[in-house]
Order: sequence, then structure tokens, then C-alpha cells
Amino acid sequence: MPDKPIAISEAESRVMELLWQQAPRTSEEIVAALLQPTGWHEKTIRTLLSRLLGKGAVAAERDGRRYLYSPTLTRGQWQSQESRSLLDRVFGGRLSPLLVHFSAHEKLGAKDIAELRKLLDAIEKKDR
Repeated sequence: MPDKPIAISEAESRVMELLWQQAPRTSEEIVAALLQPTGWHEKTIRTLLSRLLGKGAVAAERDGRRYLYSPTLTRGQWQSQESRSLLDRVFGGRLSPLLVHFSAHEKLGAKDIAELRKLLDAIEKKDR
């Protein structure tokens, strides 16, 4: 995992999703996969790929006359960075206000509540 968090925009995350699904990929494969569903221009997609490369979120390996792109961080690492950032910025770094917010503003189904209960039980057992 990179030493410091890598900020990935929503648009850049679409490129990362493709690479997390299958890597390495060429820029042509990435462009072809994103043109239709996003409506972006080829230049936009290549710019996003270039930004990710510059940030160190993606690595490029020369393969003849083309480059193969692969992610340098996993989806799980990115999710950890993003969730930590959200907690810090919006909820003062605390998880309980986030859960209170969701319980008050979002419908939590029985399955969600059961999963949370199971998670809390596991945390309590671990802390004993």
C-alpha cells in the first residue's frame, strides 16, 4: 500500500474499477470499456488514466509499443482510505455518529441490523 493516501476522484474511480476487475489492461481496452457507459471522450479517459499514473494509483509497464496498466492499491486499501477520510471529515473520526446518522436518515433493514449486531458481538469478544 502506498505510504500516504491517494485521493481518487469519482471519475478516476471508474477507471480503477476496471483495473480492479481485470489487470493489466491497455489504454485502448480501458477507453473501449468506458466510452459507451460514461459518454466520455477518449481524451477524457486518457487524461484520467494519466492522472492516476501521476498519483501512483496505477503503474504502467511497457509491452512492445504499448503500455499495460495495473492498480498499485487494492480496492480494499482504497475503501479503507476513503472511509477513514469520510469519518475524519464528517464525523470527527468517530464511527458511532455515522451509525446514528444512518439509523436516523436511512432505512436499515433487518438484515443490516443483524449484520451490525454480529459485528458488534465480534468486536466485544475480541476486546475481552
